[in-house]
Amino acid sequence: MDPVLFPPAPRGLLTPPAPTAARTAPSGPEEVARVAREFEAVFLGTVVEEMLKTGQPATFGGGHAEEMWRSFLARAFADQISETGGVGIAAGVEASLRAAQDAYGRR
Repeated sequence: MDPVLFPPAPRGLLTPPAPTAARTAPSGPEEVARVAREFEAVFLGTVVEEMLKTGQPATFGGGHAEEMWRSFLARAFADQISETGGVGIAAGVEASLRAAQDAYGRR
């Protein structure tokens, strides 16, 4: 059995991309609160999307379009819930982020 020979990869194909920006922890109190609200919105989006999947088949017309539309609807619901006070997840995340910043001397 002959060995399989592969042509060389095009230049740069296997090279990881250059970092665009260093990820840092949120710095100010407003940014910490924003990050916590965004986390809550993403979490709630997942929960709401799963909830919408439990509806009757073809509740919104069925097919591929319904699946795509359902994810947009779930995200809109989640954003609205988070913007109007949320369910308490953001407050806990914000407190944890501030405690971590205090522990590491960042603020």
